[in-house]
Amino acid sequence: MPEQQIPEQQMPERDGGKPEQPTSVSDRDEDAQPSPESSRAESSAEAGEEVAQARIAELEDGWQRVAAELDNFRKRCARDLARARQQERARTAAGWLPVVDNLERALEHALSDPGQIIEGVRAVHQQALSVLAGLGFPKREDIGRPFDPALHEAIGTTADEKLTPGTVARVVRPGYGPDEEILRPAAVVVATRTD
Repeated sequence: MPEQQIPEQQMPERDGGKPEQPTSVSDRDEDAQPSPESSRAESSAEAGEEVAQARIAELEDGWQRVAAELDNFRKRCARDLARARQQERARTAAGWLPVVDNLERALEHALSDPGQIIEGVRAVHQQALSVLAGLGFPKREDIGRPFDPALHEAIGTTADEKLTPGTVARVVRPGYGPDEEILRPAAVVVATRTD
């Protein structure tokens, strides 16, 4: 509300002093006692502010709790992942222990009966293939299959009229794993056309 001025005029002097200065309506309001309505409005505003401050404190506490829970969840997931990796590594290593044991036995008996060493090595080889298959990576049988660069690594070609061009003629190093999850591609020689 704009301040209202009393028209300028000289006020009579009091007690022989200087003339009184004109006063505005707002100056007079300051000297007046507050009305009951304004007291209620101020106390209501203070109560509203206290409620707002309490709500802010409650919300801050809530998001801090959620942030702490999220951090604990992240740490728990990291521990669980590390534990799962360790268990999988231990399971894989345990699968290879019988292969190592059989190789040690074959070496112990190598001097006493050299003819049986070949049979022992074949048995250990089959056992190793079984371990790989048990882990989900069986040996691939690629001879005669069409050459696929995702599954095979071509290291040479051969011209043979008995073979279909573009197929695997010979496997130099076997591949392991199913088509959708190759552990290692096979190194192969690919059949070509004869001229």
